[in-house]
Amino acid sequence: MDKDTSNTKIKIEKEQKNTSSAKIEKDKDKPQDKNIIQSPIENKIEKELMENINEFYNSAVKAEQENKYNVSVTLFFKALAVLADLYIFKKQGKIPSSHSERFRILEEKYPDIYRLLDKNFPFYQDSYRIKLNKEICEVLKNDTEQLIKLLKI
Repeated sequence: MDKDTSNTKIKIEKEQKNTSSAKIEKDKDKPQDKNIIQSPIENKIEKELMENINEFYNSAVKAEQENKYNVSVTLFFKALAVLADLYIFKKQGKIPSSHSERFRILEEKYPDIYRLLDKNFPFYQDSYRIKLNKEICEVLKNDTEQLIKLLKI
């Protein structure tokens, strides 16, 4: 790289740093009203969670129609878990990083949702080791639909 190109690159980097610093200073003065307007990152997270819920739910219904009940139960439970995560995210601004953290938060702050997930978690665990049936699948499907209504999603 020649000297002129190098100097131009350094000049552009300095201008970008100055612009970034000015923007950060300007943003500090703005009031942060998280409850009224959500940042684009939160909207993106909510959108992705909703997409996951729809994918899990729709795939669970399809698996149920094909009599693949273990797959269906697993996917309905995943839909339930992500519904809970979406609710926690809307209320607390964070997503649990594990089943344990999710259950702890739900038990402490949202007991109705906790009871619903806790009731269905053993079926999810059973799907790894035993053959599940249509009745269990219907329970999870109904509970998923119930949680959607309860959370007004």
